Amino acid sequence: MSISEAPRDDQETVGGEPAGVPVGHAGARVDIAERRAWSVSGAVAVLGFLALLGAALWLFILAGGADETGGDGTLFGVAGGILAIAAGVVVSAITIVGPGDTRVLQFFGRYVGTVRIAGLQMTVPFVVGRKVSVKVRNFETHELKVNDADGNPVNIAAIIVWQVADTAKAVFAVERYTDFVEVQSEAALRHVASSHPYDNAGPGEESLRGSTDLVAQELATEVAARIAIAGLEVVEARISSLAYAPEIAHAMLQRQQASAVIAAREKIVEGAVSMVQGALRQLEADDIVTMDEERKAAMVSNLLVVLCSSSQATPVINTGSLYT
Repeated sequence: MSISEAPRDDQETVGGEPAGVPVGHAGARVDIAERRAWSVSGAVAVLGFLALLGAALWLFILAGGADETGGDGTLFGVAGGILAIAAGVVVSAITIVGPGDTRVLQFFGRYVGTVRIAGLQMTVPFVVGRKVSVKVRNFETHELKVNDADGNPVNIAAIIVWQVADTAKAVFAVERYTDFVEVQSEAALRHVASSHPYDNAGPGEESLRGSTDLVAQELATEVAARIAIAGLEVVEARISSLAYAPEIAHAMLQRQQASAVIAAREKIVEGAVSMVQGALRQLEADDIVTMDEERKAAMVSNLLVVLCSSSQATPVINTGSLYT
């Protein structure tokens, strides 16, 4: 474990800058990586403990018998005490690791390694172990109010799925890595949300509402780069809540409704023109009636009014002619 002041060449970047680069007059951070701690099956430790403890008790019994018969049992007592101490050393080396958990070991403050094998394990004696879970976790960020790329305030939240990848960095490189990932996730969400418009994106531009999967992938990439310094990795990121802020929601709803009405009207007019063309073509093909250009214009006008009107049309019977 050492103190590093310069970013590594292979360090990931955020927004073109190295992720986690120290800023300030000190510019120092813990540079450490996980390594495997020495360990064997705990059954060996249990058998060794029982053997040493049994031998120590036997020697104590021999020492007591020698004193009763007038002999010198000091040698037996000393040997029994040594074996008892050895049994205590063996017990101090036993640790239990649950499925999905690890034990980060320190020997008098120095990091000696991580035990990832589940079950009863024997490792270095007199170590202090800290349990670190490597299970997949998830949390939902607070609903943030952010101005999108167009300056419109939106409320947005995301679900981040993550886990510990490097236990040494998670324990020693940051203070409370669970708080670290939550704060960095919200910072990344703010940055991503402010980089895209809510909707009505231009050509080749991604919107928050229309390109949810792409925005989620961008969010996952940025969060992963921000929390890599803590030995954490992102499994998945998803937008869980997205809406205009209440102060502009009504105005934006009216705009969306207007856009929907315009689109519907365009569809109605397109269909009405197609129907009028078909009617005129069929009338001429079947030679039902002969119409000059003025009568065709009047018929087209009447048909478009009937087909495009939003209310029920009232028929009017003309008993004369078009010119009287």
